[in-house]
Amino acid sequence: MAKVLVIDDDQSLLRALRLGLKAGGHQVTTATNGEGGLSQAALASPEVIVLDIGLPDLDGLSVCQRIREWSEVPIIILSALDTEDRKIAALNGGANDYVTKPFSMAELEARIRAVLRTRSVEPDEAPVATLDLGTLELDLVHHEARLRGRAVELTTKEFKLLSFLARHVGRTCTQQMILSAVWGPGYDDETQYVHAYVHRLRQKLNDEEGTLIQNSPGVGYSLHPDMTNTSPQD
Repeated sequence: MAKVLVIDDDQSLLRALRLGLKAGGHQVTTATNGEGGLSQAALASPEVIVLDIGLPDLDGLSVCQRIREWSEVPIIILSALDTEDRKIAALNGGANDYVTKPFSMAELEARIRAVLRTRSVEPDEAPVATLDLGTLELDLVHHEARLRGRAVELTTKEFKLLSFLARHVGRTCTQQMILSAVWGPGYDDETQYVHAYVHRLRQKLNDEEGTLIQNSPGVGYSLHPDMTNTSPQD
């Protein structure tokens, strides 16, 4: 059986899923909103996430996409909408399956078994929820950045760009790689976005000289944090 995280704000449904999944032998953790679900996804290391698409704080698709930034845990979306566009958006956003309400416990159990058979991450492989790069620390779950121990306020796009460079620290990421990872398909020619956001990041990271985020002219950018000095600046 599996460790299952259920994220849903419907208390009645949440209670029914908890009881039904536990009766099937699963270990169940729950959350009632997106932020709580993101935290539990990192802390509980679930093997499957059952995620409602309509949450009070974050859209379920946004939660799915944020989890995909640091984990490949199988995600099953729950939704009252049975439209093709919504299903395609969920699957393109990183979901492994899409279940329309109402559904039976037997169907959900079958879906869980199916995604477990095809999952790409081994059960004992822990997701990387934080990146500690010496002077730079990134919390991939809560989208928080700290430089030399101090919090840096970043927008969602700024954080995605910085975390993408951090996952490839020391390596040059081409403008097209960055556009695909941060903005998605269809932005291949919008290189000005990359330049503008790197400029904003450098300002917020006190990196006007470009020593932290270095430029390879005509190619892209690479991240070079100080991996030895971690003490806060005065």
